[in-house]
Amino acid sequence: MTDDYLAVNRAMWDDRAPVHAASSAYDLRRYDDPTALSDVVRFDLPRLGDVAGLRAVHLQCHIGTDTLSLHRLGSDVVGLDLSPASLDQARALAARTGAEVHYVEGDVYDAVELLGANGFDLVFTGIGAIIWLPDIDRWARVVSDLLRPGGRLFLREGHPMLMAYDVVDGQAALAYPYFHQSEPLVFTTAETYVETDAALQELPSREWIHSLADVVTALLDHGLAVTGLAEHDSVPWDALPGLMAPHPEHRGEYRLADHPERMAASYTLQAVKQ
Repeated sequence: MTDDYLAVNRAMWDDRAPVHAASSAYDLRRYDDPTALSDVVRFDLPRLGDVAGLRAVHLQCHIGTDTLSLHRLGSDVVGLDLSPASLDQARALAARTGAEVHYVEGDVYDAVELLGANGFDLVFTGIGAIIWLPDIDRWARVVSDLLRPGGRLFLREGHPMLMAYDVVDGQAALAYPYFHQSEPLVFTTAETYVETDAALQELPSREWIHSLADVVTALLDHGLAVTGLAEHDSVPWDALPGLMAPHPEHRGEYRLADHPERMAASYTLQAVKQ
């Protein structure tokens, strides 16, 4: 079922991109303030460190809020995404805010062909990205091929522990596999992860879970050394509606309302190409 996943997922993201751009969750107007950063990037600033002067690529950049934030932190960044509608929004945001950010349309697996090999100091992947990829080993090879020796991967992703759960009869229940399966999880819905009154098409999508061991092993196999791994009790969307509450310290983050220490909701991983 993987042969059509790109077309299926592209159609879904093309439909959602304008809605995301208009939503209060993304709040694009706040980027008119030249100091504004995305909540996702701000959350990880202590781990991200100084990126000024680095040549960076943001894989699966969606509507470009994290990409713009990397630019504002001083990196020379290019964004890559498979959805032309998402890139339209990203380019419009960059143009409105006067940011010189280059965007390229394409599949992440074609990134080396599209952007060149061994040329980046930083590969950045924001949250909710690798679940759309069927082959994590192939992804790790792309990351390695994009980076120069000594270059760094910075990844934040939804934790596979959280991804295995869904809300059933008002309770968190194990509903999906923790371990990778070759066949995708197939969803068809007219909903999205931001609150909106807009009418969305009822469209299918394809997703794959990648365990922490899968991700770490794939990176090690392609010549990257893991230099940091932090697990968090929060994630930047209401992943389990009715069971999560806004994080008291981090804007835009949600965690279990009752005993949030029980669930790993996301993680941040860093690795360096040897």
